[in-house]
Amino acid sequence: MPDSSRPAAPSAASPEIWVIGDVQGCAGALQTLLAHPALATPTAEFWFAGDLVNRGPDSLGALRLIRSLGARAKVILGNHDLHLLAVVTKVRKHAKSDTLQDILQAPDRDELIDWLRHQPLMVRAHGHVMVHAGILPSWTLDQAQALAGEIESALRQDSWPQAVHDFYGEEPLLWDDGLQGPARMRVIVNSLTRMRMCHASDGRMEFRHKGEPVAADGLVPWFDLPGRRDLSEPIVFGHWSALGLMIRPDAICLDTGCVWGRALTALRLRDHQVVQVDCTRCR
Repeated sequence: MPDSSRPAAPSAASPEIWVIGDVQGCAGALQTLLAHPALATPTAEFWFAGDLVNRGPDSLGALRLIRSLGARAKVILGNHDLHLLAVVTKVRKHAKSDTLQDILQAPDRDELIDWLRHQPLMVRAHGHVMVHAGILPSWTLDQAQALAGEIESALRQDSWPQAVHDFYGEEPLLWDDGLQGPARMRVIVNSLTRMRMCHASDGRMEFRHKGEPVAADGLVPWFDLPGRRDLSEPIVFGHWSALGLMIRPDAICLDTGCVWGRALTALRLRDHQVVQVDCTRCR
């Protein structure tokens, strides 16, 4: 890895922060990762790049474990976390591949759901930005943060089920500053939690391609679209297990397919050191 991919060393007062990729209900693997000597220090903080739940064997255990970390954890919402909120509000049906039943039947379900819907969609600190999927190249990071805040605010209101209803859907596929209402919400949510590939010609999001980022049909990964702004702050994301671990100066992917039996990854923010645990039992 070239030296340019590593940030400058922080001051002695900077906390030890580890960013953890998609857990997706693999509570056992997360316990093993948190017990690793590099992470198991009382002052360590943990950023979770979304998709805490679903598809893995213990979504309830994963949610409880992460919540138990209290102020030591910063969590953002991924598409599977939003899917859980949609199932709870009956905006979406429980799919055959979902592993959310343990949460839906838990005695502390309401507390967990309330906690989850109060989490952000973007974290920006210590020279890094964390989102679940990506950020449209036409947005500045200040703009992306403000737009994420619109969704966060809506989810924290008593009327949050209506917000979940409004932001589900695939269109429009392209941002316009004049967008309002549900259309505006959908573009924000889809960029931050679902985006992988986009059309190189105009930046339209494309949601069918979930495999490796092979350029085809005029598609490119969102992080390779021309005109991206604020490249000095690397964007850390998950969501793309077929891409796997990628560390570049401008973009870092930490979804290494734990739920598919590969690995759960943590990256130390100050020097981009990586720690991984095997997830064979989650397959």
